[in-house]
Amino acid sequence: MTIQDINKTYSRIIEWLDRKELKNVFDGLQGLIAGSGHYNFQDKLDELQETYKYMLRYRMDGIQDPMQEQIYRQIQASAYELADAVKLKALATDSPLYYYSRRRSLKLSCAIPFRNLHQQLGSVQDMKAADADIRVKQELEAACLTLFNKIWISDPLSTEEVCELQAVLQDEELPESVGCQVVSALLLGLEEYFDKEKMGLLFDAASSRKQEISVRALIAILLILYKYRKRISLYPFVSDRMSALAEALPSFTQIIQTIILRFILSRETEKISKKLWDEILPGMMKLSPTLGEKINLKDLNPEQLGDEMNPEWQESIFADKELSRMMTEFSELQMEGADVLHSTFVHLKNYPFFREIGNWFLPFTAGHSALESGFKTNKSELRLFEQMTQTSFMCNSDQYSFFLSMLQLPEAARSAMMGQFNEQTAEMIRQNREELLEKHSKVEQIAGRYIQDLYRFYKLFPSHLDFDDIFTYTLDFHNLSEVRPFISDAVSLTAIAEYYLRKNYFQDALTIFEELIKQDSENDILYQKAGYCRQMNGDLEGALKDYLHADLLNPNSKWIIRRIAVCYKTLKQPEKALAYYHRYEALNPDNLSVQISIGHCHLELKNYNEALKYYYKVDYLDTSSHKAWRPIAWCSFLTGKYDQARKYYKKILEAQPNMQDYLNAGHTEWVLQNNKAALDFYKQAVEKENGDWFKFYNQFEQDIPDLKKAGIEEDEIPLMLDQLRYML
Repeated sequence: MTIQDINKTYSRIIEWLDRKELKNVFDGLQGLIAGSGHYNFQDKLDELQETYKYMLRYRMDGIQDPMQEQIYRQIQASAYELADAVKLKALATDSPLYYYSRRRSLKLSCAIPFRNLHQQLGSVQDMKAADADIRVKQELEAACLTLFNKIWISDPLSTEEVCELQAVLQDEELPESVGCQVVSALLLGLEEYFDKEKMGLLFDAASSRKQEISVRALIAILLILYKYRKRISLYPFVSDRMSALAEALPSFTQIIQTIILRFILSRETEKISKKLWDEILPGMMKLSPTLGEKINLKDLNPEQLGDEMNPEWQESIFADKELSRMMTEFSELQMEGADVLHSTFVHLKNYPFFREIGNWFLPFTAGHSALESGFKTNKSELRLFEQMTQTSFMCNSDQYSFFLSMLQLPEAARSAMMGQFNEQTAEMIRQNREELLEKHSKVEQIAGRYIQDLYRFYKLFPSHLDFDDIFTYTLDFHNLSEVRPFISDAVSLTAIAEYYLRKNYFQDALTIFEELIKQDSENDILYQKAGYCRQMNGDLEGALKDYLHADLLNPNSKWIIRRIAVCYKTLKQPEKALAYYHRYEALNPDNLSVQISIGHCHLELKNYNEALKYYYKVDYLDTSSHKAWRPIAWCSFLTGKYDQARKYYKKILEAQPNMQDYLNAGHTEWVLQNNKAALDFYKQAVEKENGDWFKFYNQFEQDIPDLKKAGIEEDEIPLMLDQLRYML
C-alpha cells in the first residue's frame, strides 16, 4: 500500500465516520490494516465491530437499553481513534512529511522522560544566579526545545506522562515560556491526530494563573474544537471542561470573543500586505506637498447602488477622499492591531534560529542566548532594542527576526544607529508603550501576537506545506456547539457580526444578523444590516425584502428610504422607485442626486417631459458638475426639441465627450437633415472606440427605434451606415 493509498483510504474512513456509516468504516479499516500490514490493530477492530453488531441486533429487536446511545458514541469515538492510530503507524516509517521525518530523527533525543526534563528545567534559578553563563542558558533552552519536540511527536499520552506534564504546567517556579511551549506543542500534536489526553492538558493550561499560558491555551482549544468539530461531540468531557473554565475565569466570554475577533482580523493579513505595497506606500510617496488641491472625481450616476454603510451605524464616518484615506489607513490598521508587518518580515525567517520548529512559538525575551551572545559587548544596545520592540506591534516571531537582523549589522553601524536616540526618543518610546497598553488590553495583545506567530508558522515555515494551514479555513468558532453556549447572548453575537460587517465578510455577518433578528424581530437596524449584507452579496431581492421590513419598523430613516428606491430602480421597477424617491425628496428636497434619479425614473417610464423638469432643476442649481446635460440633451431629442438637443450636445462635445455623445449628436444632426455633420459625428464615435465598427454598430442599433420615431426613414439607415463605412 503506497503512502498515497494510505492517505486516500484514511480520508474515506473519516468521511464515512462523519456520516456515521460504520459498516463502511469497518470495511475501510480492515483494508487499511491489511494493506499496511499492521495486524496488531486487528483485535481492536474485531472488538469494535462485534460490539456494534450486538448493538444493532438489540436495536432491531426493539430492546430498550438506556446505555445504547452512550455505547454508540463510544464506538464512533474509538473508530476515529483507531483510524488515526493505524494511519500514524502506517506512515511512521516511510512518509516524507516533516512530522514523520522528525519523529524518526528525534526518536533518540526525545527518549528522556518528561519528569527528567522537568527537573532539568527546574534549575532555572541557577541560570538567574549565573546570568552571564551563556552555556547554562543554552542548556536550559535546549531542554525546553526537547520538551516541545517530545510532546509534539509523542504517541497518545499515557496516564503517567499526563501526570508529569500536569506537574510542569502547575510548577509556578518555571519560566512562563515553558508553559507556552507546552501549549504550542500540544496544539501541533493534536493537529496531527486527536488525543483526548492532550486535549485535557490544554484545558489544564487554560486554567493557569499565568495569563500568557492561559490565553494561548484557549486559542489552541478553539482551533482543535474547529478541526475536529464533526467528532468532538463524542467526548462529553470537552463540554464539561468548557463549562468549568467559564466558571473559573470571570472574563471567559470576553476572552473568547477577543480571540474570535482577532482571528477575523487575521483574514485581512494578505489583503493588508497587498494594499500596503500596491496602494498605501506608493500613494504616500506620490503625495503632493499642497494637500488642499481638490480631487477630480468621475462623473458617475450618483444613484447607483453603492456600498456605503448607514452612517447612523457608526460612531464616526471615514473620510472618503482617496488622498486622506491613503495617509490614515496604515495607522488605523496598525492601531487596530492588524497584522501590518507580515510582509516586512517575510524574508527574515531564514536564520538558523528558525530551523527549530519550537522557536516559531517562543515568547520573546531579549535574554535569549542567541541574542545576548551577539550583544555581549554592549548590553545597553540590547535593552534599547528591547524597548523599541515592546512599543511596536511586532509578534514574538518578528521580534526575534528584528534582533537577529540587527546582529547582522557591524557593531560600529549599530552603535551609530543607537547614537541617534536621545532622551526625547526614549520618552516617545515610553508614551507609545502607554498608548498601546491603553488601546489594547493584555488579553488582546497576547492573543494578537500569538495568532500572528501561528500565522507566520503556517505561512513561512520552510516545510509549511506539510502542515494543514488553519488560516485557509473559515474558523467560525461562534458556530461550534461547544463554544456557542458562552457567546450566544446578543451582546457577544452583535460584536462579532459588527466586526464581520466592518471587514466586509458579509455572508458571515448575515448569518449572525439573521439569528439576532430571531431574538429581536422589532429591531429595524438589524434588518437594515441584514439587507446591506444581502445587497453586497448580490441578492438585491432579498436585500429589498429586509429594507422594506426595516422601513415598516422605522419609516423615518432617510438611508433606508433611499436604499429601497435604489433597489427598485436597479431591479427595473422605476414606478415603485419613484414613490420612495418622492418620500426622500420630502425629507431632503435639496438633494440634487435624488432629483436627477427621479428624472431617470421618469425617463425609464417614458415620461420625457416630466423627466426634463427635474433635469432642468438640477442643471439650474448645479452650475459646476453639469451632470444633467446628457439626460437633458437626450430627453430633448426624444421629445422632438432638436434645436435644444443640438445646443446641449454642443456643450457636451466641448467638454469631455465619449462615444455615446458623438453618436447622439450625430442622431440630432441627422434628424435636423444635416447629413454631413451627422456623418462626421458618427465617424468620431467610431474613432472613440478605436475604430471598432461592431461596438459602434451595437450602440447604433439600439437607437434605431428612436430614429424612426424622429422621422428617419427605415430605408435611409443602411445607406447612412454604408456611407459612413466608406469614410472610415
